[in-house]
Amino acid sequence: MSVTVQTSGGQRIADAFATSGKRAALMPYLMGGFPDVDRSLAVGLAYADGGADLIELGVPFSDPLADGPVVAAAGTAALRAGATVARVMGVCEGIAERVPVVLMCYANLVLVRGPEAFATALADCGASGLIVPDLPMEEAPAVLAACDGAGIALVPLVAPTTPDERLHAIGERARGFLYTVSLIGTTGEREAPLGDRVAQVLQRAKAATDVPVALGFGITTPDQASEAADAGADGVIVGSRLVREAAQARDPAAAVRALVSELAAALA
Repeated sequence: MSVTVQTSGGQRIADAFATSGKRAALMPYLMGGFPDVDRSLAVGLAYADGGADLIELGVPFSDPLADGPVVAAAGTAALRAGATVARVMGVCEGIAERVPVVLMCYANLVLVRGPEAFATALADCGASGLIVPDLPMEEAPAVLAACDGAGIALVPLVAPTTPDERLHAIGERARGFLYTVSLIGTTGEREAPLGDRVAQVLQRAKAATDVPVALGFGITTPDQASEAADAGADGVIVGSRLVREAAQARDPAAAVRALVSELAAALA
C-alpha cells in the first residue's frame, strides 16, 4: 500500500482545521471493518461527501477500554468479519486522498509491531495521525519519535481531570491536535446539553497547547456539536451516534452521509 501525500501528517491536519470553513472542523469516527471492510470504506467516503474535514479511523481491538458499548460492539463485529490492522490500513488508503485520516489504535497493536514499523506503515497508507488512547505520556517517547520520523502526528488525549502541570506537559508534546475528552468515562451517546463545564475544559486545554483542540466523547446531536463550537472547540469528534446509524441502516453509507451533513450544517 502506498499513498503519496505531499505534506507531513501534522501539516495536513493543520490545513484541515484552518480551511474547514466551519466554526469547528468536523471529525466523524469510523470503526474500520464495520459492518465489513468494503462497507466501512464506503462509510468513510460518505463521511467525506457529507462534509467531514478529517476522519478518525478506529482499529478494532479485543479489549477496547476507552470505547463505550456501541463502538465496542462494532469492533467485535468487525473482528468477526475478518478485520485486521492491515485491512483497516487499506481502508485508510482508500479515504486518505479525500480527507486526512487519523488512526485510533490501542497500544498493544503498535508495540507488538514496533513503533518504527507501525509509523512507517501508517505513512505508506496515507494516514496523517495516530491516536493511542492507552499510551500514557511517560511511555510515549519511543512512539512519538517514530511518528515524528515518519511524518505522522501523534495526537494525545487529555481529560477534565488531568492536572494542570500534566496538561501542559502533554499539550507541549501534542502533534496535529489535542484530543480533549468532554467527560469522565468511555465513548457513548448523551442527549443532554454539554453545559458550562465544557467551556472550562476547553479553556484549560487551549491554554496548554499551540495546536488545535478537538472535543470528543458524548457529542451526539447537531445541537451538541454547535454547542461545542460555541464553547471554543476547534474541532468536534462524533463517534457512537454515527456507528449506531451504520449498524441499523440498510444502506449505511447513505444514512451516515445524511447525518454528517446535518452535523456539518450545524457547524457552519
